Amino acid sequence: MIKNYNRIYFLGIGGIGMSSLAFYFINENKYVAGYDKVNSDITKSLSKNGAKIHFTDNYLSIPSQFLNQSETLVVYTPAISKFNKEYKYFKENGFEILKRSELLGLISKDKFCIAIGGTHGKTTTSTILSHILLENNISFTSFIGGISENYNTNFIQNGNDIILVEADEFDRSFHTLFPNIACVTSTDSDHLDIYNSEQELKKSFIQFTDNIKSKGLLFSNEKTLLGGISYGFSSESEYFISNYSSAKYSSFFDINHNGSLIASVKFNMPGKHNALNALAAFAIGKELNIDYKSIINSLSTFLGVKRRFSYALRLPKIIIDDYAHHPSEIKAVYDTIKDLYPNKKNTAIFQPHLYTRTRDFMSEFAEILSKFDNIILTEIYPAREKPINNISSIKLLELIKNKNKSILKKSELSKSLKESKSEVFVIMGAGDIADEVELIKNNILN
Repeated sequence: MIKNYNRIYFLGIGGIGMSSLAFYFINENKYVAGYDKVNSDITKSLSKNGAKIHFTDNYLSIPSQFLNQSETLVVYTPAISKFNKEYKYFKENGFEILKRSELLGLISKDKFCIAIGGTHGKTTTSTILSHILLENNISFTSFIGGISENYNTNFIQNGNDIILVEADEFDRSFHTLFPNIACVTSTDSDHLDIYNSEQELKKSFIQFTDNIKSKGLLFSNEKTLLGGISYGFSSESEYFISNYSSAKYSSFFDINHNGSLIASVKFNMPGKHNALNALAAFAIGKELNIDYKSIINSLSTFLGVKRRFSYALRLPKIIIDDYAHHPSEIKAVYDTIKDLYPNKKNTAIFQPHLYTRTRDFMSEFAEILSKFDNIILTEIYPAREKPINNISSIKLLELIKNKNKSILKKSELSKSLKESKSEVFVIMGAGDIADEVELIKNNILN
């Protein structure tokens, strides 16, 4: 079906998932255009590569070359409202319109597909695996949900024999995928605006694993209890880590499998959660018959993923930028900071993401945030949502059992942190809080 269209139009083209698809079609010599509400580094990069992008929601802004429904395929992200003027124009005029996940399903359908799913860890795991495949010259294309520090992109292509994708559980998007190899990194309760319960979310992951093709493989974190080839820290798992330690900015551990031990693996991301992501990528690489020594070497040259425990500054203060927006993710960040810097005073700066998530995990957020030495909240980042009565950062702040707490506007952060006595700052959230990191860094340095 995709071959029938010369022009691909993206509604929400700057999104991390949409933009990788846009890069793919540029490489396929298709004409690419789209709308986004924000001009970002990603949209600038797409424009440099030939995409026509505008930032005003107006059907009159759609380039004339994309107004022929027989030539144009329209793709949208769930973040796009059904009231979007351009979406309504395409709908009313009979264009073929697909969700991003549906398009990803079509691209991967007739290829050897590796799908990495999980409520946390899927971006880091898929980026590590992409690095392993590229360093070992495997023919593959990967669509990842973050920016690789090694390659400064979320789209990596070295052929088309394997399609590596992130399997997104939001809106049940991953049910469009039928992988040869699937991996589930975690199934913690999340997206309760979509799923009514943790049990319903778990059922959705089971349906995803049921989509694995005949003779395919499932890799799963031991805590998910999903079966397949398990990995974790327990010696009961088929692949497991022992002798974990961290020093400076890296992790060190041993990998155990089938009675054999690979000692002193170095991985350039701290944190036990990241070591598990590396282990999952190692296990998949080994099952693809890549030499284990080559995989270990790739782990040692992996530089990380932007906004996944990324160091924005190391001296005179430490600034860590992280995408953490769920209590489990914040706990992983906290544990890593306490492991690396047990004697340094820390401050957590957290921008809650979504009113529904803040509502559903209010007490869990308060509990883990209370453990930091100092806590600064900003207002909730709404993304696609409308405000919910009595759900706010003020309410969350009231529940935090730590007297060293405050709410600040984003514009006030730089001044406050410059005056702070803390030695470690961790800036967390999935919204636009990342836009403040460079400003904070420069203010501390000057």
